[in-house]
Amino acid sequence: MKEGSTQIPLLGDELWFPPATNASIDGLVAIGGDLSVQRLLLAYTSGIFPWFNEDTMILWWSPDPRMVLFPEKLKVSKSMRRLLKTDQFSITKNRCFSEVVDACAKAIRPDQEGTWITAEMKDAYMALHERRIAVSYEVWEGDRLVGGLYGVDLNGIFCGESMFSIVSNASKFAFIKMVEELQAKNYAIIDCQMYTEHLASLGAETITRDAFLEILKTTLAHNGNN
Repeated sequence: MKEGSTQIPLLGDELWFPPATNASIDGLVAIGGDLSVQRLLLAYTSGIFPWFNEDTMILWWSPDPRMVLFPEKLKVSKSMRRLLKTDQFSITKNRCFSEVVDACAKAIRPDQEGTWITAEMKDAYMALHERRIAVSYEVWEGDRLVGGLYGVDLNGIFCGESMFSIVSNASKFAFIKMVEELQAKNYAIIDCQMYTEHLASLGAETITRDAFLEILKTTLAHNGNN
């Protein structure tokens, strides 16, 4: 470490994280550990998420600022409003979680090389899915899976992980339908993690890490899952 840099803890078997506010300037909180259900839950409820490549150790992040969507601020364009009134797409939930994760892993993203959704990551989120913590939304065109997304549901806060689309507007359709469902359930925010123009076009915005952590703490305490 260079002089004046943040010392990033190396996690072992002990189940703990340093405070998210201890993150480095680029948002890195810790290195190592594992992807057990218990550690993942501790991470998400602490405002931390894993993101790493296949050839690196597990990296844990809490960026500042944080990209979020307040459900009531969802932006739906005129063209999407017209699409929503048609029967081009249909939506399901948790019908084929594994297929959605696979499709997200294969999605080509211009701003990155490869994928962070490794076999290890998929197994970890499958374990969360088996406990009904990780969920998926699937978009169908007829009987063909054409888009979808998955994430971690903390009961009041939804932590989005990834989305995919092989037909124009399919991922937007999934996102809008998910937000509408969560807004009806009075969810506080959808955590989008990092800024993208795609999410910004749907109404997502950046807030400070401190503001995000306060919303997370308040929501989890209110819903009794902290």
